[in-house]
Formats: sequence, structure tokens, C-alpha cells
Amino acid sequence: MTQKIESIGIIKESRNDESRAPIAPEQIKEIKNKFPDLNIYVEPSNKRSFKNEEYVQNGGILSDNLDHCELIFGVKEVDVNILIPNKTYVFFSHTYKLNKETLSNAQGTPGMDKKELLRAILNKKIKLIDYENIRATNGSRYLGFGRFAGIVGCYNTLNLFLLQNNFQPLARAFKINNYERLIKNLSEVRFPNFKMLITGDGRVNRGVQEILKYTNIKKITPKDFLDKKFDYPVFCNLDTKDYVMHKENKKFELVHFINCPKEYQSKTFEHLKESDIYISAHYWDPSSPKIFTKNQITDFTKLKIIGDVTCDVDGSVPSTIKSTTIEHPNFYINKDTFEETSEIQNALAVMAVDNLPSELPRDSSREFGNGIVNEVIPFILGIDDGRILNATITEDGRFLDKYSYLKDYIDSK
Repeated sequence: MTQKIESIGIIKESRNDESRAPIAPEQIKEIKNKFPDLNIYVEPSNKRSFKNEEYVQNGGILSDNLDHCELIFGVKEVDVNILIPNKTYVFFSHTYKLNKETLSNAQGTPGMDKKELLRAILNKKIKLIDYENIRATNGSRYLGFGRFAGIVGCYNTLNLFLLQNNFQPLARAFKINNYERLIKNLSEVRFPNFKMLITGDGRVNRGVQEILKYTNIKKITPKDFLDKKFDYPVFCNLDTKDYVMHKENKKFELVHFINCPKEYQSKTFEHLKESDIYISAHYWDPSSPKIFTKNQITDFTKLKIIGDVTCDVDGSVPSTIKSTTIEHPNFYINKDTFEETSEIQNALAVMAVDNLPSELPRDSSREFGNGIVNEVIPFILGIDDGRILNATITEDGRFLDKYSYLKDYIDSK
């Protein structure tokens, strides 16, 4: 980084239902211990899960104007009208997956025009660093909200099951707003007999399985899931090697799948036929195979509930025809027409909240902020080992070479 950074800012989130913060108040103290001369400004917010005073108590400076900050951190996409020219911004832009073939697969804030966002960033000569691509050399991400997406997504899906089957539903996670209380509530439920399928093997998936340890739902092998019947609730998890296979039956190699996803196909059909509930907790790229097709959904006669934690609209889980909100997390699909329906009986119930960690904003913000403190700021203010450059989408009014395909996207109709 050629520009000397004397001040960093924490922006007020543009999205109305977003109460997370990229950096928690106590982490300001940690940053200033490492970089004593650094000023940290915090844009006041009444929506943020941390009070403004908490930031002040830990050394932050409240300011409605971040013009004097060289580096600005947020969580979700920033409203184009408040982007400050010639600054470095770090947030989830949800743009790197976009190309002309995958326009409908973008995650992120509903209604946010990604073309408008990218054009504004270019016009204002903003340097955009996206959290999603701050990665190690093996491709693993240094930071993310995935664990809490898995925790809340699993909780919401099980709550949807209770609701669908006329059991007393649990208090909503965002109203509890406390990880320990959420676990306590879930541990007191005795779930009836069902089979639940989960896909994935990353941070999101670990969050799902973490919370299941506090329930009476027992983990079984993928083979037993197909072959055996149980008189208690069970789940099985399909890792990447278990839910996709090479089209020519070649031996599965994760690196090859990551580099050549179009050569693979899903192999979840038999497991989904046995499932009452399915939770999607895997990473998905638009070039990867879908978990199932729209035509297959009628074959899954037992399947009544899908919790799409991955939440790519028209992505790996075709029933996710839209994302939902924290206030209204569920919708229903007619399996024959694949259209949303108000007829709940015999419909497929879908949970597809796109900002699940916001239901436990303080816990998830602290975990995410630890990643910024240890894995991001030292490499922006100090020597970059390549992780920051790898995640830099724009600079000086242009896309960096790795992201040059986005120019075709913003120029497309």
C-alpha cells in the first residue's frame, strides 16, 4: 500500500436489517495496541448491535464524516450515494461471481444494483477490497460469518419444522440475540423421528453440525441414511466428495473440482429421496452442478423442508427462487409449478434468509472482527503477503486483471 494510512473508519450500514459491525468495540483497543498512532473513527448508528458509547469507551472516535479516513470498513454493500471518492473500502460486495451467464446467482442485499455499485466505485476511483477473496494460498478464507450462518440457519430450519408440524416453535434467534440461550432453548426440544440431509464441509457446515450436538438428532453415516430405518431423528452429512462426482467417474480430487467444476455432477438424488429435511451448507460457484434440478423435486416425496443456508438465488438449490428476510424467513413452493404459493399444506417450505449471522449480531461481529484484527489490517498497513492484492477488485478507476471479466458484466444489457 503506497498511501500512508493514519485513520480508518467504521461505516454505518446502509441496509435497514443489518445490525452487525466489521469491528467490535473491544477490538478497537486491540488495533490501537498494535498501531498506537492510528485513529479509528466510527460513524454513529442506532441500528448497530453495539452502542456508540461502547466504541468511545474503547478508544473509538464518533464522527458523522469519514472523509478524513483513508481506509473504511463495512459489512454489506455500501449505498452508492455515500461512497467517498479516492478511498479504500473493505466490505462484502458480492460481485466476484458475476458474469453474463450468472446474473441471477448473486448473493447480497435484495434490490442492490451491482452494476450501479461497480460503476460508482470505478467512477469514484475507489479501491475495493472484498472480504470474500482474502484467502490463503490453498484457497481457504481467512475470515467470514459462515459459522454463525450455519448456527442460525440450522436453528431456523429446525424451527420451521416445529412450525410445520404444529409443535410449539422456539423464540426467534434475533429476539434471543444470545448464542448460549439459543443452544439452551434448542437442547430442551425432543424432536420426533425424521431424516435430515446436510451438504458441505466448510465453515458454514461446521456451524450447522456444532449446534446439532445440543439436540437429540443423532449423526449417522451416509450409507446408514440410505439403508436403515430409525425410531429417532437422525442426520447425515455429505462432504464435497460425497455430493458431487466426476461425469466420467474419475477419482474425486478437490483441487480439480474447484478448478474444473463443469466436469462434475450432483450425486445427492438417492439421499434426497430419503430426506424429510435438507440443509444446504456448502460453498457453491455458478459453474458447479446444482444439488438437484427442478424436474427432480417431485421425486422427493418425503422432502417437506429446505433450509438453504448457502442462499444463492437460482443457485445450487433451485427451490431458492428468492431470498428472505429475518422478519419473514420462510416461503412455500408448489412442487408442480415451482412457483411461490400461499397454500402451505403439501407445499415445500423454504428458509432462505440471506443475512443469517445478523440474528446473532454481537457474537458474529466479534468473531469476524478477530479476523480483521489479525488477518487483514496488519497486511494492509504492513507488508502484504498477496492476500490483499488477491482480494482487490478495483483500483484507480479500473478492474484489476483478475477481475477484468466484471467489465463485460457492467457493460452487458
